[in-house]
Amino acid sequence: MSSHDKAVALQRLHQAPEILRVVNVWDAISAKTVADLPGTRAIATAGHSIAASHGFADGTIPLERALDAIAEIVAATELPVSADLDAGFGDAAETVRRAIGVGAVGANVEDRLAPFDESVAKVVAIVAAAEAEGVPFQLNARTDAFVRGGDAPLDEKVANAIERGRAFLDAGAALVFVPGVLDRETTLRLVDGIGERRISVIGLPGALPAAEYEALGVARISYGPLTQRHALRALRDLATDLYGDGVVPADTPALN
Repeated sequence: MSSHDKAVALQRLHQAPEILRVVNVWDAISAKTVADLPGTRAIATAGHSIAASHGFADGTIPLERALDAIAEIVAATELPVSADLDAGFGDAAETVRRAIGVGAVGANVEDRLAPFDESVAKVVAIVAAAEAEGVPFQLNARTDAFVRGGDAPLDEKVANAIERGRAFLDAGAALVFVPGVLDRETTLRLVDGIGERRISVIGLPGALPAAEYEALGVARISYGPLTQRHALRALRDLATDLYGDGVVPADTPALN
């Protein structure tokens, strides 16, 4: 499919009654492994995981390295790829334009609780850049009202997320990403305030199951760097066993 067609396919997945579950990947082999599963409809990258796999702390990987990694992931699958672009690497519109150039058809871009007008202007610029490329880009505009809200009362965090979320949608974003451990009541308030099938959540430990978020009207759930952490734990546990008296398990998959 062309980038345009992949973007339309991702848009349909966002708008479908079923919640879109995206299992985050960080390189070509993790993308291929997830893409080959029957339940996979789209691929999402994890910026934290890509940075870690190249030896960088979250948010510090150079843009060129990040784009190269995204390009390798796009090349590993025919499915739509949504990229984690952190806060936009300084010039969010230009970063999105370049991400489209390597095949991404959607992205998370963080507001990091920058001033309201500045955050909305960034969404406007991203949408305009994507339109200029002729791609119905699926911007999953992230507000950090919860993860950067500090000790603010819950009501204040909810109100902030709703205000920003509505503005991001009005500016052309496809979805509003509200990371945090969201319980049932908080999720209902966000859906009521932002819109049904218009918010995206993260499946952190302590969060609700995907099916429950679906019933509450959430459009998408992702898992961030947790997928890589599980993979690395498996590697650590195997290595620990091998340094003892272990052998490679008999059920280890054969090389393709």
